[in-house]
Formats: sequence, C-alpha cells, structure tokens
Amino acid sequence: MKPETLNFFDKVYEVAKQIPYGRVTSYGAISNYLGAARSARMVGYAMNGSGGKDVPAHRVVNRKGLLTGKHHFDGTNLMQQLLESEGVKVIDNQIQDLDTVFWDPNEIL
Repeated sequence: MKPETLNFFDKVYEVAKQIPYGRVTSYGAISNYLGAARSARMVGYAMNGSGGKDVPAHRVVNRKGLLTGKHHFDGTNLMQQLLESEGVKVIDNQIQDLDTVFWDPNEIL
C-alpha cells in the first residue's frame, strides 16, 4: 500500500512495525515523525486498537519511559514481560536506561 493511501492509524502501525527488538519509542516520537506533533494521544489510540495487526505495541511508551499503555494488554504485567523478554529492564512500570534503548524514527527512518 502506498503511504499516501494509508490512514493515520495505518501509518502509526507501519512505523511501530519497524521498532527493533529490544528497543522502545514514544507516542510523541511516532507522531512527530508522521508530521502530527500534537497527536501523541492518537498514536496511543492506534496502539490500543492494534490487536491482531502484528504490531509490537509493547515497544511504545510515554516520553518518560512509563508503561502507560500496559492496561490494554491481557494479564497484569504482559507489557512488562514482553519488554523484559527482549532485554529491556523495567522497574515500577518505568523503562530503565531509556536513553540507551530509545529508538527515534526521526533519526532512523
């Protein structure tokens, strides 16, 4: 599908699918990359609705590295477990060493 024919959620999913294993990005970084700087919340809505679309939504956190979307995952700690299985350290719903594991689509794509 050509990028100009994708809706906003589909564009979000295309970016999220490129987040490397063991890395995270933020809702705001994705919205900035898509040229919609004030649409971080819409990126969150897209991640919430991404079930079944093969999107690694667990790799998208808030700008401070908090697992603010964790309540949208089945189970109490699934988001954290998925991140930890990729080697991302999480303590009290907070990504540790965020600067090290942060992936910025503006710098990479």
